[in-house]
Amino acid sequence: MPKVVIATRKSPLALIQAGIVKKALSEAHPGNEYELLEITTEGDRILDRPLAAIGGKGLFIKDIEKALLEGRADIAAHSAKDLPVEIPRELTIGAMLRREDPFDVLISRDGKRLVELPKGAKIGTSSSRRKAQLLVQRDDLEIVELRGNVNTRLGKLDSGMYDAIVLAHASVGRMGLAGRIAQHFDDRYLIPSAGQGAIALETRRGDKFAAGLVSAVNDKKTFSEVEAERIFLSRIGGGCQLPVAVYCVRLSDDRYHLKAAIYGRDGKDHVICERVGFKNVIVAFELANEILEIGGRRILDSLNGKRPI
Repeated sequence: MPKVVIATRKSPLALIQAGIVKKALSEAHPGNEYELLEITTEGDRILDRPLAAIGGKGLFIKDIEKALLEGRADIAAHSAKDLPVEIPRELTIGAMLRREDPFDVLISRDGKRLVELPKGAKIGTSSSRRKAQLLVQRDDLEIVELRGNVNTRLGKLDSGMYDAIVLAHASVGRMGLAGRIAQHFDDRYLIPSAGQGAIALETRRGDKFAAGLVSAVNDKKTFSEVEAERIFLSRIGGGCQLPVAVYCVRLSDDRYHLKAAIYGRDGKDHVICERVGFKNVIVAFELANEILEIGGRRILDSLNGKRPI
């Protein structure tokens, strides 16, 4: 019986997600033995500094990709939102599992919604995207850096360090904590990050065996949606540490609806665009070009410390 090794982060959420992958692969290819390779990534080890200061979400990926490149694993399971736009040339994203709810949620100590929180309430998040969009809704909020896995973040909330925290709905739901949600934000309030809610499967380029395994569990709708979001990010030159949001959904008539936003640090300066079309790649490029032209490039230059010409 062939053994297939799946590399994953060692966090509780990542292990739940890897279990979902393992179950899907076992059902699609029952003739193999599946084993998890649990890896504590650099992003999990460094918790005393903001993500943007130490390299962004890519720190949750590099050690797992190293296991793939060294042949210690056959497949890597990632939260798609953590994947950098550029991945090693020797690797490829072979599949996406069906996307769950891609939006963000508010969890507060006493169940209050955002509008009900007191003036100056402390909101915990490590995401510059979430910070900017929250400040658009309420500029009186104090947005405080929050690192750690889901349970660690909830523990800090319950200890009184924060009035509320913002997490991805998919993360909360997969951990069986949906009952703690005080408010669900759709894209009228918080546009999600690229890939949020999806689990990505990465393999070595040219590994036909692994490619065949993951193709059987690929959700084509999710793959095409996340592909559009990642192409948009690539085109604007945006990384996961910047306050950039993008969300794609394939409609019932097979058109793609993309919505994206680029924010200044405090959210006051921002641009939002939407576009619909039949080709996900074309829609993503056109939307990226449009948002850059109407002010997005100016905001990105400002975020990157460039002076306007």
